[in-house]
Formats: sequence, C-alpha cells, structure tokens
Amino acid sequence: MIPFTYLEPSSVDETLAALVQHGVDAKLIAGGTGLVNLMKQRLVRPSFVIGLRALKPLAGIAENGGLRIGALTTLQSLATSAVVARAAPLLAEACGHVATVRVRSMATLGGAVAHADPHLDTPPTLIALDGRIVARSQRGQREIPADQFFTGFYETVLEPDELVTEILVPAQPAGTGTAFLKFLPATHDDYATVSVAARVTLGANGAIAGARVALGAAAMVPVRATAVESALQGATPDEKTFQAAAPLVAGAIDPIEDFRGSADYKRKMAAVFVRRALAQAAARAKRPG
Repeated sequence: MIPFTYLEPSSVDETLAALVQHGVDAKLIAGGTGLVNLMKQRLVRPSFVIGLRALKPLAGIAENGGLRIGALTTLQSLATSAVVARAAPLLAEACGHVATVRVRSMATLGGAVAHADPHLDTPPTLIALDGRIVARSQRGQREIPADQFFTGFYETVLEPDELVTEILVPAQPAGTGTAFLKFLPATHDDYATVSVAARVTLGANGAIAGARVALGAAAMVPVRATAVESALQGATPDEKTFQAAAPLVAGAIDPIEDFRGSADYKRKMAAVFVRRALAQAAARAKRPG
C-alpha cells in the first residue's frame, strides 16, 4: 500500500468540507472491506483516506412506512434486524448471504453501494426493492434511484464531493413475495457466479400485478431485467410462465468470463436462477384482499 494521510472528521459537515478540500485525491472508508483490498492491489492510490467511523448518526434503521437506513449500518445489523425482516425481507435475506459474519459485521450498506462492485449482493437487492440512495454535499442533498446509481465497473453517479448518508426503501406493495438467490461456485465467502433479487406482486385475481428482477455479477453494473418484468405482467404465477420469461434476461446481461465460468455458462445460469427466484418469490406472495 502506498503512503496516505488518514483523516477522521467528527461530523458530516466536517466530512463534506474535507471532500471539497481534497477532491479526487481523497477516498472515504467505512468498514474498509472493499477499499482496503483495492489499495493493497494498488488499484486505488488516494493521498487522503477519510474515515467515517465517528459519524454515529449515520448508523441505524428507522421504519416510517418504508425504511430509512443510515449509510454506516452494517450488513450484519440488517441481516438480523426484526424491523428489516418485516418491512423488507429481501434485504435481510440478501445481507445474510454476504460472505461471513466477520465481513458482514464490518461492511456497511452505504459502503457497498458507493464501492459499486457489480459482484456484490446488496445493489441488485436495492434495485428490486425500488430503493433510493441519498447523497449529500455542501451543494445540497439528492435522492438517486438505485437502478440509476451505477454507471460502470466501480463507478457511480456520485460526484467527488458527495457522501452517501442514507438508503431509503419504500413500503412494499401488498401481495408481494421476494427471493434472493446466488450461485456460488466454491466457498460461501466467494463472489457469486450470478445473483438474482426478485419481487413478485400478486393482484386480487391471483395474476402477477408487477415484478422486479435484478441481477449481480452479470455485467459491469448490477442490472434490472425489464424484459422479464414486462413478460410477467398479468400472467399466471406458475412454472410455465417463469420458464417462458426467464430466458429474456439474456438481453439485460453481459457477463465477463473468469474462473467462475465462461460468459455463455453465466448466461445460462442467469436464466436458471431468475426462474428459480421468481418461483420462490411467487410462492411467498399472498393475494391481497
């Protein structure tokens, strides 16, 4: 690792001032599970590392219709929270699949989205839940839909002077079931060959009133499979429907060949796991009324 200056602001305002002062020469660090690895590999070489652990107000979970999740909330807290399990079980399920307890106890939700590694489990989950990322700077605050947040490999719409402060998850529609599945080629703490977050909402007549499908490890960014979603609208939630819709995921993904599999293999696994996730989400959904 190259030498750097470590700063630890005591407030959000102080953090934002440091970002303005040091600009692209600075990197924020929360749990450190992503940034430290990149620094060790010399892929990222910041002159200043700004630690966020003193910003206690940015950690916590509040339920107000939906969920307001502080950016410094750990994935382990989300995986074990009764509030999250009730309001957004998909998020609790996905966080519980991340690596190991040791990693989950350090990694933060805000860090995961800002890090923008397309292999991570939480970004596609937030896309499937219609989540929004709150970013703050000295210029003001904005809310960014999760499906518009990621722009490239380790890249987001965040400006150098912006800090992720909250993640918002709206109340989920009545009649909704969700599922998170990931295909692991080796150990539980490895990146997935493909991961799928699915939400299926049933109408009063038992047909599919809406669906959200998002994938990780399937392209340079987490992706939303809108063609699959459209094919499900108004359909009967059965195996025939899911078998027909799942292959449409091919138009949304662009997997990279690596030791976890060839691009063609990952495309096939994406369709398999989309079908399985949709079937599981539908089985968990209850017709409203």
